[in-house]
Amino acid sequence: MEEYISISTLNDFIFCPYSIYLHNVYMETDETMYHASPQTRGKLAHEATDNKTSTNRSDVLLSLPVYSERFGIMGKIDQYKVKEKRLIERKYQLKKIFQGQIYQLWAQMFCMREMGYQVESIAFYEISTNKMIPVDMPNSEDEKEFEEFITRFRNYDPAQNFTPNPNKCEHCIYCNLCDKTEMENVYS
Repeated sequence: MEEYISISTLNDFIFCPYSIYLHNVYMETDETMYHASPQTRGKLAHEATDNKTSTNRSDVLLSLPVYSERFGIMGKIDQYKVKEKRLIERKYQLKKIFQGQIYQLWAQMFCMREMGYQVESIAFYEISTNKMIPVDMPNSEDEKEFEEFITRFRNYDPAQNFTPNPNKCEHCIYCNLCDKTEMENVYS
């Protein structure tokens, strides 16, 4: 049986596939060892969703576990507005939306549809600015691209040759613990 990929790791994989390996190595340790202020702030901002206290509306589903057998992925959504059929991913701050974040939103949508939910629109909600940022629904080409991405994720071997990207390494929370670089991250 294949293991399910956690939706929350999709953006991390695009940022640096080796960081997924490092996350698995260090996940049983104290997060303060490697979490930087952006992760800590984001985690605190996300607590209202995780604790299902960000709204008390009965037509809004919060922190719903989702999965897709087709893609072999699982995770939780942040928010689904039932009447609007809108799936929303909450982020503390979005200076730029990265492809990995789009993949996370698509993954949640594919899961929900496979589970029988109707999703007609998707969006990010930026908590710090109270701003909704609509995202185009994936078309058939996007779905194929996503499927190829999941295949690359599944086939990644952390033992293969890996060339660190200094621009990314300096922003990686695992940089100081990484055996592939001597750099320090910007959060040190």
